[in-house]
Amino acid sequence: MPNLFTDPSDAGLSRYGWTTSLDHAFAAHREAGLVPARIARVDRGLCDAVTGSGPVRADLTALHSPDPLLAPCTGDWAALRPGREPRLLALLPRHSAIVRSSASRTSHGQVLAANVDTVAIAVSLAAPLDAARLERLLALAWDSGARPLIVLTKADLATDPDAAHAEASALAPGVDVLVTSATTGQNIDVLTALLGGTTVLLGTSGAGKSSLGNALLGDELLATGEVRAHDGKGRHTTVRRELVPLPGGGVLIDTPGLRAVSRHDAAEGLEQVFAEIERLALDCRFGDCAHGTEPGCAVRAAIRAGELTERRLDSYRKLQRENAWAASRTDARLRGDRVNRQKAITSHLRATYRFRDRQS
Repeated sequence: MPNLFTDPSDAGLSRYGWTTSLDHAFAAHREAGLVPARIARVDRGLCDAVTGSGPVRADLTALHSPDPLLAPCTGDWAALRPGREPRLLALLPRHSAIVRSSASRTSHGQVLAANVDTVAIAVSLAAPLDAARLERLLALAWDSGARPLIVLTKADLATDPDAAHAEASALAPGVDVLVTSATTGQNIDVLTALLGGTTVLLGTSGAGKSSLGNALLGDELLATGEVRAHDGKGRHTTVRRELVPLPGGGVLIDTPGLRAVSRHDAAEGLEQVFAEIERLALDCRFGDCAHGTEPGCAVRAAIRAGELTERRLDSYRKLQRENAWAASRTDARLRGDRVNRQKAITSHLRATYRFRDRQS
């Protein structure tokens, strides 16, 4: 990662998102002699972070957690102990977090980025739009607590960008959709005006996230690579999540391409993505309607009237099943954790009683 924090004029934390509310939340840490820092990149027990005095390379071992959801990640605000060997000792509460299922497919979630204000979902126009994948990414974005924004990239390679814009807009009512090209500069200025605070770039490999990021940064700071011509997919050129300041204010988090978009218990995100189905379901005759063969199903009526597609309903059902599965695995893990804690307590008490009996 290039050293992006060398300008002394960039030393203040306000441009990285530091606010009065964060300052209040940090009061107890400040009394303990710690200073605020924002994590720019995590790298094997160490991280690059920015402080009010400039960049630091800090140790993360004090924040180790077996639960990936609690592990420090790019975008986190932290309390740092300065000195010859800087160490992060605590994380501040997150106001938003992008969470997906961990790559190991366990019941734990993985935080991709924290304290994000806008999730810019990059979708390449060099290949046909994948509606199901876009719906998954939207659910991920909505569930984070941030504002989703769809950025259609590579307009210079598109056969019909207007049709793609209409299709994406139909899949994401209420979400801004913007057609862009990092090559020609199309709508980069409009995108810049839409962004504020902390923006994360999210999308699959080859979607053009890094090229888009470089256009926003005004410099070739993020690595880019070629994509396959037949499907528009590429290799991971961004290998770690990293946070960089934008010239006009705010910060940008670039992320590696997502080969699989697995959500982690994103019920609220689903309600936002499929809001029209949720609204229709309220008019079904039965409260537990599965939208199959039940009489008085308002969702099936909308399909017959051409107001809703069968594909859209199938996608909704599939993501609902995945979400229920993820939630059940989380519940099972939590029950297991409680049982293990109770066993440990019981074992400790038995050992204590045995020791007491031997002493008497």
